[in-house]
Amino acid sequence: MKYTKGMKSFWVSRWKLEVGGWRQCFLPTVCCMLLFASCTTKNEKLPIFGAREWNGKDTLYHTIAPFQFVDQDSVVINKATFDDKIYVADFFFTSCRTICPIMKTQMLRVYEATQEMPDVLLLSHSIDPDYDTVALLHDFANRLGVESKRWHFVTGVKDSIFKIAQTSYFATAMEDKTEPDGRIHSGAFLLIDKQGRIRGKYDGTKEEDVNRLIADIKKLRGEHD
Repeated sequence: MKYTKGMKSFWVSRWKLEVGGWRQCFLPTVCCMLLFASCTTKNEKLPIFGAREWNGKDTLYHTIAPFQFVDQDSVVINKATFDDKIYVADFFFTSCRTICPIMKTQMLRVYEATQEMPDVLLLSHSIDPDYDTVALLHDFANRLGVESKRWHFVTGVKDSIFKIAQTSYFATAMEDKTEPDGRIHSGAFLLIDKQGRIRGKYDGTKEEDVNRLIADIKKLRGEHD
């Protein structure tokens, strides 16, 4: 059978028609898939940490217990301080020679990253309240160059601080005479939402983990919009 110019034109036209149809079907499908994936990622919510129970009507989640401490300005700080606020909590002491300096450097990054976010606060609990007086915490905050209305350094009854660390924030904070400074605490940064629920736990000594915290703060704010 002889291959003619007419046959060539026929097959070229058919190929264009088939490719055109493939593009019309495939490309919109790909676009829809990418759009769906984008929306899913954007709308994905952070996990809620801790125990939960069903009361027959709603799911009840673990929340931070009521507390009352005093900050570097001698202001009483309690749960009401954080009403309708997102906050990041940690545990430290000013004379710590191990992980605390690294933690404060990383928390400063969080402080700077959230300076245009009025609904985000920071809360640092001293686990050495006998030494970390209000005056000392005031000096410590001044040396960091931070505002007390955005970053509260609190002191209080030692047992109350240890208890809220362990039972509310699920963080380590206790006396340990075998440690160089006589105390032990975790380097965790805890992300707390506006309902007082734990939404994230991060290693405050690792830059990449703190990068994730900063990104999650923005994501959490989006949940409340």
